[in-house]
Formats: sequence, structure tokens, C-alpha cells
Amino acid sequence: MFDTFVTKLKLIFSDSTLRTRVLFVIGALVLFRLLAAIPIPGINLLALENFFANNQFLGLLNIFSGGGLSNLSIVMLGVGPYITASIIMQLLTIMSPKLKMLYQEEGEAGRRRFQQYSRLLTIPLAIVQALSFYILLGRQGIIIDSGLFTTITNVIIIAAGSILLMWIGELITEFGIGNGVSLIIFAGIVASLPTTVSQLLFSFDISQIPLYLGFVLVGILITAGVVVVTEAERPIPITYARRVRGMKVYGGISTYLPLRVNQAGVIPIIFALSILLFPQMIFNFLANVNVAIVSAVSSMIVSALSNQLIYGSLYFFLVFLFTYFYTAVTFDPDTISKNLQKSGAFIPGVRPGVMTSEHIAKILTRLTLVGALFLGAIAILPLGMQALTGITALAIGGTALLIAVSVVLDLVKKIDAQVSMREY
Repeated sequence: MFDTFVTKLKLIFSDSTLRTRVLFVIGALVLFRLLAAIPIPGINLLALENFFANNQFLGLLNIFSGGGLSNLSIVMLGVGPYITASIIMQLLTIMSPKLKMLYQEEGEAGRRRFQQYSRLLTIPLAIVQALSFYILLGRQGIIIDSGLFTTITNVIIIAAGSILLMWIGELITEFGIGNGVSLIIFAGIVASLPTTVSQLLFSFDISQIPLYLGFVLVGILITAGVVVVTEAERPIPITYARRVRGMKVYGGISTYLPLRVNQAGVIPIIFALSILLFPQMIFNFLANVNVAIVSAVSSMIVSALSNQLIYGSLYFFLVFLFTYFYTAVTFDPDTISKNLQKSGAFIPGVRPGVMTSEHIAKILTRLTLVGALFLGAIAILPLGMQALTGITALAIGGTALLIAVSVVLDLVKKIDAQVSMREY
């Protein structure tokens, strides 16, 4: 196994194209970390540290910013607005047949137009989120100068930083290896590991060693579980009909259609956290307005979301829901059935056409149920550990671990695909 790893590593750096792609990814992530270290002007560092102390909401939001929120950098919003825009566009495919056709049936050109709409939607979302967050920080005494000119300038800088990160992520996807947005989030998680470890060491209590060991065990189980579920697949046998053309016989071979247990990967986790975090940020902002009823309702919602039971239940439900939703958007049994029929292939014992589509949809629904339940369960496990220990860093670290493992698996698969393509 080690020899295989060394061989692939040598191939990566001996092939000029593959080496360029890997170095491009590394360079883009280094640039991102440099941007995350540049703070916006006029920050009260002491107030910022107090505001972030033991705040799970901000800790999770910091994951999406790629670690840029903890020091209020120019990229403090991270790829959050782009993720939100992607969620909105995916939801619109259900309501708009034209968008669904653009995303699923018009090939690569249609998907590029669909992504362009997501990018355009990111701009107003980035401006709104930047303004809301800036005002919230100003009311907490973190922003020293909150004049009109300074506010407008900083909001433009913050929104531009988020759009710049979106562009860097798109460049990584196009010219590098792997999904750029996921890699940016992963880079922020890795960069925040020293801070998380230091928080655990600072709050270390020798009497809680069994709980720490329990968390390590849960972390290992989460990692193993994500690997197993991500790699697991259900093969559907496919047979190609024999066709005679001239003096040659084509087809007659048997293969299989692999259906993954978790078709959606890490996307449901990212979507669910995005849905939970950004409304929470808005209600935190509205809780400080001068209108009594708005302030009271917002405070009540923020208080409800701070409850671990309510938060965990919503988190599980959203992960479960988005697993089904994203699978339905990205994998269409009708399209698969039509493509099989056009190529002269069929599932043994199942009629082509509608029957094939229903057969695939039935198997996919059962597989997605297993994947959704498992993904939702391991998503809330760290919250349970945090409820037992009272240590906020455990819940944040568990969510980060879940995202990081899935991103690494996806990256390894894509590197293997690039290596295999060059080997053959």
C-alpha cells in the first residue's frame, strides 16, 4: 500500500500537467490564507475576543468563512454568500421547469449558464450579508469607527472579498483538482485546528479524561463511518443487447450501474449549516433593533436556536432533507432510463422505459434513506458530546471533522482519476 502511494506521488510530480494542477491548488490556498490574515480597519481586538469566546454560532460560521471571521479579515464572509446563492438556485429548479432543463438536460453549456446565474445572485447576497454583519459587530462595540463613509467602504471590501474567494474557488475547480469551494472550507478548517486544540487544552480537566477519550473514539467512528458510507455503492446489473452490423456483432456484454449510498456527499451538511447559521445571524441583528415586537420575536427565535435539543433536531432534519433534495436534483432516473434505452441497454428482468425509471428510483430512494439517516446521525453526534461535556470546541470540531473527511475523500478520488487517466 505504501509502495502504491509512493508510485502515485512520483507520477503526480513527474507529469507536468498534473504537477501544475496540484501546485495551482496549493498556490490558490496560500493566497486565500494570506487574504484571511488581512483584517478590516478599525477593530477593537479585545471586544472581538470577548465576543467570540465560547460562542458556538460564531465558531460554526467561522468554518464557512474559512477561518477569516475570527480576525474580521477582508474575506470574513468566506464562500457563504455563494453557498446561499447555490441553495436558492437549486431550490428554483423545483419551481422552474426551464431552470431544471438548463441544469439537467442541456449538458455542459447549460450547467455553465446555471453557475453564472448563481454567481450573479452571489453579489447582492454578499452585500446584504456584509452590511448585516457589519452593523451587528458595530452594535457589539467591535467596530471602532462606524461612520457612514467607513461603513460603506468596509461593506464593499467585505462583499468584494467574498466574491474574490468565489472566483478563486472557481479557478481551483477549473485549473486545479477537486471542488474549489469545498477546498477553501477545508483549508480554513485545517488552519483553525491549532486554535481548537488550544481551546481544548485551556479548558482541560483531568477528571474529564474519559470524556475526551470518548470524543476521540467518536471522531474515529465518524471518520470511518463517512469513509464507508461515501465509498459504499449498490450495483445495478446492465446488459447491452446484441446488434449485428454488417459482418460484426456488437453488444451482448454485461456491466453494472453503480448507485452510491450517499450521492450528495458533503453538500447536505454545508447546506444545512448554511440554512441554520445565516438566519441566526439575521435574527441576532434584529434582536437589537428599537422596534419592540421585532426585537422580542427575534430574541425568542435566537433563544430557541440556542437550545441544543431544538438546534440538533433542526440540524438532523435539514441534513436528512437536503440529502434527498440534492440527490433528486443531481440524479434523474428518467434521464438514466432514456440514455440506457438509446444505447440499447436494459436491466435484466425489467422493461425499458418507465419500468426501468421506476426500478432505479425505488432503489435510489432506499439507498438515500440509509445515507440520509447516517449522515444526519453523525452530524448531531458532536452536539451530543458537547452537551455531555459542556465544551463548545467539541461540537465545532466534530462538524469540521465531518466536512474535512468528506472533502479529503472527494479530493483523493479526483487525484486517483487523474493519475489513472495518465497511467493508461
